[in-house]
Amino acid sequence: MKLWLHHVNHVTENVERLRRFYSDIMGMGEQTDDLPVREASRAYSGDVAFVTDGAVQMHLAQKDLGLAHRAGKAINPVERGHIAFRTDDIEAFKRHLEENGVAYSDYAGVATGSWHQIFFHDPEGNVVEVHQVLDGQGV
Repeated sequence: MKLWLHHVNHVTENVERLRRFYSDIMGMGEQTDDLPVREASRAYSGDVAFVTDGAVQMHLAQKDLGLAHRAGKAINPVERGHIAFRTDDIEAFKRHLEENGVAYSDYAGVATGSWHQIFFHDPEGNVVEVHQVLDGQGV
């Protein structure tokens, strides 16, 4: 099971303002590939902009305080934002968390049909995502 840093997610009430900051001030470019397939019918349909420094993505997402409630989950990844890692084996990573007593919320199919996402808290309460690209969905 491999694990690597994929993106940082910041939440905002104004996605365009945050996108302009990271583009105009920080010099980040638009991320156009390796993105989740977003579907308006999913539990989260907020606005999201994707930017990159060429190595790591930033997902700039509209804050949604009701997502966890609507999705029936304990953790809300778009309340305060999160850091995200990608794995090549989400099931092995879930077993790893369980073996170490780390509770997680499984968001498979909640926000996207192309990534299997789980979210959990680090010891300081920061939200961490680990996801796997689903078969046939590209990289």
